[in-house]
Amino acid sequence: MSRVLVLNSGSSSVKYRLFDGSATVAKGLVERIGESGGEVNDHRAALQGIMDETDLSGLAAVGHRVVHGGPDFTGPTVIDDRVVAQVETLVPLAPLHNPAALTGIEVARKLLPDVPQVAVFDTAFHATIPPEGVTWAIDRSLAERWQIRRYGFHGTSHAYVSRRTAEVLGRDPASTNVITLHLGNGASACAVEGGRSVATSMGMSPLPGLVMGTRSGDIDPTVIFHLHRVAGLPLDEIENSLTRHGGLLGLSGANDLRTVLERRAAGDADAALAFDVYCRRIREYVGSYLAVLGRVDAITFTAGVGENAAAVRAASLSGLEPLGIEIDPERNERREEIISPPGARIPVCVIPTDEELEIADQSRTALSLPR
Repeated sequence: MSRVLVLNSGSSSVKYRLFDGSATVAKGLVERIGESGGEVNDHRAALQGIMDETDLSGLAAVGHRVVHGGPDFTGPTVIDDRVVAQVETLVPLAPLHNPAALTGIEVARKLLPDVPQVAVFDTAFHATIPPEGVTWAIDRSLAERWQIRRYGFHGTSHAYVSRRTAEVLGRDPASTNVITLHLGNGASACAVEGGRSVATSMGMSPLPGLVMGTRSGDIDPTVIFHLHRVAGLPLDEIENSLTRHGGLLGLSGANDLRTVLERRAAGDADAALAFDVYCRRIREYVGSYLAVLGRVDAITFTAGVGENAAAVRAASLSGLEPLGIEIDPERNERREEIISPPGARIPVCVIPTDEELEIADQSRTALSLPR
């Protein structure tokens, strides 16, 4: 088995996890990098601290999470100067995420020059979506010039969870169709056909699709024109509103689903509406992906909300019993791996995600290393 260090570099944080095979031998999070009161001044100091505190002997690879791979990066990629330059060209598509990943890559390459580095892209899993699933009906010359299309995100989570779902059901992933629901502060749905993504709810950015903690999810684009032309709001302010002050926060004043549930239970009408909007959007996507896949072998909830909020799981699939989708209330409350009744036509599962393990495994694949 080979040891792999996985790095998830944010603008002011670095999350790390060291794997020996599938076992975690070290992990941690360095936060508030470069901020007042923070532990370290920059990413180099953060990574140097990680190296000083962690036994990296026998390290075979460093795997980096990179959010946006554009149209060309369709799998885990060994990093060299050409790859770095190409990822830099994608910064306009992910201005909040790719620069941080590039910083982590730059520092790790300098501190560990003899260790192969691999980029694992959130978008890569969705490269298998057919053209009609990623193309929007806008002027083709504009779309081609500015790389406007659906890319999708949370790819490592959807890949891992869909495969684990098949394993739980005792099926071959290559012949299993799963609707995966990654519900956290960010949220997305994915239709997985035989281990390949064929539809996903996020688009060119992580903004569209499901309702999220602070992101609006799907809206009519005319809302943006209206707020700009009629309300007189500048585009930056509109973007900030939709990405940082929308979603559950915009509807209820709280972006944490746990708080929304508490307020809903206390009779708060705004929280109740936020919950209903949140769950209805999930149900709409489940229905859409039932149509896309034709045959569905399982529906799986994952991530912070998906794994822990029984009320969301129940409400999101409520009313779908005629389609063979139902939840056993007791199994749901106990958060069993399978929360549908025995013999249900379409099993409903709760599978914890492990994006870091998926990144480690994909890094080994890129380098032909043993797992």
